[in-house]
Amino acid sequence: MAEGLAQGLSGALLELRRLLDGELFPLAVGEVETDRRARRELVGQLDDYLLPRLAAIDAPLLAVVGGSTGAGKSTLVNSLVGERVSRAGVLRPTTLAPTLVTHPGDAAWFVAGHVLPGLPRVTGGGQGEPGALRVVEDARVPAGLALLDAPDIDSVVTANRELAAQLLAAADLWLFVTTAARYADEVPWGFLRTARERSTALAVILQRVPGDAAGPVGRDLTRLLEENGLGGTPLFVVPELALPEEDAALPAEVVRPVREWLEGLSADAQARARVVRQTLAGALDSLATRVPALAGAVERLAAAAGELRRLAERSYTSGMAAFDEGMRDGTLLRGEVLARWQDFIGTGDLMRSLESRIGRMRDRVVAVFTGRPAAARELRTALESGVEALVRSVVLAAAERAADAWLAVPAGRDLLERAGVARAGRLGRASPDLAGRAERAVRDWQGYVLDLVRTEGAERRGAARAASFGVNGLGLLLMLAVFASTGGLTGLEIGIAGGTSVLSQKVLEAVFGDQAVRKLTENARDDLRRRVRELMDGEQGRFTALLDDLTGPDPDELRAAAAAVRERRRELPEGKPR
Repeated sequence: MAEGLAQGLSGALLELRRLLDGELFPLAVGEVETDRRARRELVGQLDDYLLPRLAAIDAPLLAVVGGSTGAGKSTLVNSLVGERVSRAGVLRPTTLAPTLVTHPGDAAWFVAGHVLPGLPRVTGGGQGEPGALRVVEDARVPAGLALLDAPDIDSVVTANRELAAQLLAAADLWLFVTTAARYADEVPWGFLRTARERSTALAVILQRVPGDAAGPVGRDLTRLLEENGLGGTPLFVVPELALPEEDAALPAEVVRPVREWLEGLSADAQARARVVRQTLAGALDSLATRVPALAGAVERLAAAAGELRRLAERSYTSGMAAFDEGMRDGTLLRGEVLARWQDFIGTGDLMRSLESRIGRMRDRVVAVFTGRPAAARELRTALESGVEALVRSVVLAAAERAADAWLAVPAGRDLLERAGVARAGRLGRASPDLAGRAERAVRDWQGYVLDLVRTEGAERRGAARAASFGVNGLGLLLMLAVFASTGGLTGLEIGIAGGTSVLSQKVLEAVFGDQAVRKLTENARDDLRRRVRELMDGEQGRFTALLDDLTGPDPDELRAAAAAVRERRRELPEGKPR
């Protein structure tokens, strides 16, 4: 039953581990460094301790010797073994590569990398490189127990501090070393409170205690342990001694209480099992708070990514609104289009007499369409160029707005920095191929308008009249009708644009009828907007593609995985409380 339970619990932990894989916090959102560190610590404990320990719950006990700089960790390990197995000295940091000392009968378990699988192993007489785990065999170490000399928890080297925390998280038992001068420091107590929160099996060794201070200091440390919820923790006091040299071992009688306690623990299978189950159960219980906290951080990241997505969407929605305004305000009938319109149809008397002599004017338009094809082509080209220019200008403005909006928030700045200077710079401009895509979109739209006219003309009774104007001529008038307006124009431009609108409208109504013209104009306008919207969406996609790369776990899946572990945890036999 225990084996089946372990397999079920291991399966739940493996699912949780899968969800934690990859970068959960790629953006600078909130206390992102704290969130990233919490994820690293959780993944490390899963890989280094929980999964290996569940796979072999009766494997040798790992006791990690940890503490502050200069607390005498290496000296204690060497003294307990009775051999200089770990380097000690006055230079800091002294523990370059952590040293694990094990009985020869247990060495295979630790050399094989079941525990701390991410650390390369060094065996034999080598000192090992930083970040490697040096494994030393010594028959004087009690069978069933290994001692691991960890780097300083307050090392000046960041990698050493992180490694020390990783090793402590992988331990079945902490042998926490401090001194009479530093036992009240905050850094050690931060780790001790973590041990309390996770119910880690713990013993404290108070070293370098002056003879006359042993009682008062010991009592004060006991009081602090009780106040911090660690009452009953085994406490060993090692007096301050004048050693012949810095790395000399402590006398055997001084460390005998610690050694005998460890030997008794290793010799008693039930006691060893209680230590393992206590630490294992505490680490599992800690997931009930640690994983939901990570899930909340993932939700904050998702909310920040969602806000960046909305900023980009709003920027390009504003660009679309600017294009709509450009269609309504007469902008497209200025400049070159106005000049080509005048060349094409003329102004002055033609416009002024339009309302009173619409029939004759219509005939004159027919003559113009049939007699001046070159002017018609020039007018269509000018209109095409005007639409393309409007599209390019609103897209460029949208890109600039989106880039500025992202730069205004920390998450956006961080994402653009991660994208690199070159890519971020390109995002603030339109795509290099936008001009070509805009040209194709406008030409395709013009083809659509001609198809509209061709289809509508074929279905009308006035097909002969439509044929007299020609598909190209009527299509050009319908294109002008989409944009003709007096909004934003002044002086002579109002008369010309107004005349353009009236003339186009009257001719189209004469051919197709009032209702049909409104429908044709609406369809032509909607089709152009759809094509421009597609261009906008493509440009916006350059921004949202960066967000699409931020794949991470579903926060609810993380919570569900933690709940599954909690369900399995309830069936795990308890270790004896501290």
